[in-house]
Formats: sequence, C-alpha cells, structure tokens
Amino acid sequence: MAVADWRSEQAYPDAKNAEAADIAWEWLRRNREYQKDYRIFVRNGRSGEMAELFRRKWGLSFRS
Repeated sequence: MAVADWRSEQAYPDAKNAEAADIAWEWLRRNREYQKDYRIFVRNGRSGEMAELFRRKWGLSFRS
C-alpha cells in the first residue's frame, strides 16, 4: 500500500465527495490492530464463526 501524506489535499482529491463509510474505511484499513486481525481472519479460512467475530469486533457488514 502506498503511503500518502494525509495532510496533503493533493493526496486525496476526492475527499470532499467522500461519504462517512469512505472515511471510516480509510481509517480502518490503516489501523494496525485491524490489519493484524484481518491477516488472522484470512489465514483461518474466513469461516462463518470467524467471520461473525471479525464482523462484530470491527462493526462490519459483509455483502451477501
């Protein structure tokens, strides 16, 4: 993942059009604890029970 300067308007030209979910995703994907949990989630095969725990912890909803 390329690291952009979060203070630079040029790094995020569409930020003014972002919705709350877009901002939340940008924060979440940069969160180290989330990244660690996601690696574990993927490594364990994304089972139904694991998906439910992951979803609850991070407040996510998955498309069906």
